[in-house]
Amino acid sequence: MPDPASIYERAVAAPPVPPGLPLVIALTGFADAGNAVSQTVDYLRDELDGNPLVRYVNDALLDYRARRPLVAFDGDRLTDYRAPRLELALVHDSLGQPFLLLSGYEPDFAWDAFARSVLEFTEQYGVSTVTWVHAIPMPVPHTRPLGTTVSGTRTELTEAHSVWKPHTQVPATAGHLLEYRLAEAGVMVAGFVLLVPHYLGDTEYPAAALAALDSLTVATGLVFAGDDLREANREYLVKVEEQVAGNDELSRMVAGLEERYDAYMAGSTQATAMIHTQDLPSADELAAELERFLATRPPGDDGKRGS
Repeated sequence: MPDPASIYERAVAAPPVPPGLPLVIALTGFADAGNAVSQTVDYLRDELDGNPLVRYVNDALLDYRARRPLVAFDGDRLTDYRAPRLELALVHDSLGQPFLLLSGYEPDFAWDAFARSVLEFTEQYGVSTVTWVHAIPMPVPHTRPLGTTVSGTRTELTEAHSVWKPHTQVPATAGHLLEYRLAEAGVMVAGFVLLVPHYLGDTEYPAAALAALDSLTVATGLVFAGDDLREANREYLVKVEEQVAGNDELSRMVAGLEERYDAYMAGSTQATAMIHTQDLPSADELAAELERFLATRPPGDDGKRGS
């Protein structure tokens, strides 16, 4: 097994990191229905104030032939080369609250060394909680809130927000391995699987990214404005509704999915879905989201790691 220290490089001028911050993990790769994680990574990197702490070495972790870097071609010359990026950064949310963000591509190689490095960082920085998100396609309608399956060691989140609790075996992602190793180490960890309408899974569905951000807020108390995503989602839903209204087969499919969804939510679960895709949260609703986060924490929970 490679030495974990051999697969990353520390930033030369890394900022100081206060202890006890939450760690958010967003890795693109095996499954990303609705481009939920890709959009979330773009938002967290482009819209928030972030400073790199550690950058992983592509030559150690990346299969270049499976995920080719981008080059820019201008007439008769190459003007840019953009390799994928996997890094740990110190980031601040829309209210200026600091947190750690591990984002980028899912490693193709050296999963065990990668997991060991993440465990070492949780120790080094005294991480309080770890939350990660990914998305899969499901036969659910776009006219209802996006549901989640929640796993990990934070049972209060599972009870409140896991609308589907399967008993099955699925192909693992690096995120699954991280959750498994973190749970073994006694870290407070939660994984949110977004259940995205299967007929929108191959599109860039803004509501999926909004649900990912909402999941992170519920788990950490961090606040993300996401105004551009919300505007994009309103425009996206108008186009979807136009297509559904103009196609009888699509209309019948959505109506059938709505009926099944409503019956399941009414009789099979007490959990609540993450976001109403048509709604634009107000400042009061964002404050209520923070109150919900605080209400789900067990009495005496100070956000420290479990034993």
